[in-house]
Amino acid sequence: MKFSLNRELLLKPLLLVSGAVERKSTLPILSNILLDVNGQSLTLTATDLELEMVAYAEVDNQAEDGKVTVPARKLLDICKSLPENSMLTFESEADVIKLSTGRSKYSLSTLPATDFPNIEEWRGDVEFKLLKSELLRLIESTHFSMANQDVRYYLNGMSIETENNEIRSVATDGHRLAICKISNDSLSLPARQVIVPRKGILEIIRLLDPIDEEIQVFLGSNHIRIIDTEFSFTSKLVDGRFPDYRRVLPRNGDKVMETNKDQLRQVLSRASILSNEKFKGVRLNFANSLLKITANNPEQEQAEEELEVDFPYDELEIGFNVSYVLDVLSAIKDPMVKFTLADANSSVVIEGSDSGEALYVVMPMRL
Repeated sequence: MKFSLNRELLLKPLLLVSGAVERKSTLPILSNILLDVNGQSLTLTATDLELEMVAYAEVDNQAEDGKVTVPARKLLDICKSLPENSMLTFESEADVIKLSTGRSKYSLSTLPATDFPNIEEWRGDVEFKLLKSELLRLIESTHFSMANQDVRYYLNGMSIETENNEIRSVATDGHRLAICKISNDSLSLPARQVIVPRKGILEIIRLLDPIDEEIQVFLGSNHIRIIDTEFSFTSKLVDGRFPDYRRVLPRNGDKVMETNKDQLRQVLSRASILSNEKFKGVRLNFANSLLKITANNPEQEQAEEELEVDFPYDELEIGFNVSYVLDVLSAIKDPMVKFTLADANSSVVIEGSDSGEALYVVMPMRL
């Protein structure tokens, strides 16, 4: 097996697949990338048994087709440090692969390609096409609400749902809830819900660019697969039931406040500096034309901020984890935000004033 290609042609697919390489694996083969040369085509595959990433490059093949696995991290670091537009030649002999370019020569140990795990072949029973920008928006609007290492393992991921012409993403950690939906009249989808694990979601965000190019999405009983011209991404699904979030959506909110998102974010960010580092609690006092925000900490320090708002209701004081509210304000793209409240013990619904495609629920804190 011997092939050559330009450094730039190899670096992009290497970077794409590197996210699926297992860093701390007990199985040495999972730290390797599978290189498969077939004619003028090179396929790179990496997996940690939960995710699988496949990317492609074109090569000048100078010998028989073949497969070999090479240490992912070392190959990536070598490629990154070589000069731009270097011409790389790979040649495999016994259990090493030799990489040469100009006066540089490296030999890397390999492991048998036959030992490399392969996610079983499967067919998606739900298939649809979506713009990369749409899928990215769907996921970025909600991903920060996923739990991290919660014992309720089904919360350590995101629910992706399809129904008729709608695709929804839902994430919750038990203290906050984020829902985003995209409607597309060209779609006609069955009702389906899958839970994509946290690592898979973060990897999808890394892979996608916010551009109007179509990608294919396949949902199976145990996997989700995303196929692009440059890569194929597969992730196992979380086996569990996502909570019925519709039951916790507050219905009794009768007080609505609209305000400028950036101004609110600035005053909350400043107040948060003096909030308790562990609990991040801030108090919001809603009055007729004024929103007063206060925060304090165990060192007896206090922050107080005021913002002019229109709130034609009885006065209301409510406490929140300021980080949760700031996460929501960062995710909303509209210039104005809308808070729908009921009382001091009820969750608040936050959404952008214009688009209405994303909705956020934040539970109050006792301060």
